[in-house]
Amino acid sequence: MYNILKNHIAKFAEVSDSDFEQIKKYFDIKETCKKENLLKEGQICRHHYFVLEGLLRKFYINEKGTEQTTEFAIETWWLTDNFAYENQLATEFFIQAVEKSTLLYITSENQQKLLEKFPVMERYFRFVYQRAYAAAQKRIKFLFSFSKEEFYFQAVRNHPEFIQRVPQYLIASYLGFTPEYLSEIRKRLLS
Repeated sequence: MYNILKNHIAKFAEVSDSDFEQIKKYFDIKETCKKENLLKEGQICRHHYFVLEGLLRKFYINEKGTEQTTEFAIETWWLTDNFAYENQLATEFFIQAVEKSTLLYITSENQQKLLEKFPVMERYFRFVYQRAYAAAQKRIKFLFSFSKEEFYFQAVRNHPEFIQRVPQYLIASYLGFTPEYLSEIRKRLLS
């Protein structure tokens, strides 16, 4: 299981086998059930999750009482409430397993110790955060540049395997649609 993390680190930073044996001690493994909440609104955000297997989502409850999904994480993706995690604050989000999942997680305290002991991991996490920031920028651009239909079509074109894997009501939540509206769009796409 840890080899998945090792291979992911190797994409961005060089870590020896002996160093990795020490690095992995900073992480813990967690198995989740489908729909299990890892973080709830109001809790202190103590963990940063790395998906070994499965699918997570981050969402909040909007003013209408509806779940608004803001992010997903599949294999080799990281997920947390970055602001609350970095500052050890209560979160405004939920993090939930969409599927039965196997995760590695690290606490903020352990991440700080890891970075002090293995400075090369600073490079790794810099790339992780840069990619997350770039994805957020792209999503914001899509939200402002495309109609709802175009936004959905972009998602289908760019991530077809992801769109097929995630339940439609969660895709609707992520795109800011009602599930009924997404069904209409999908019907038009098929006809």
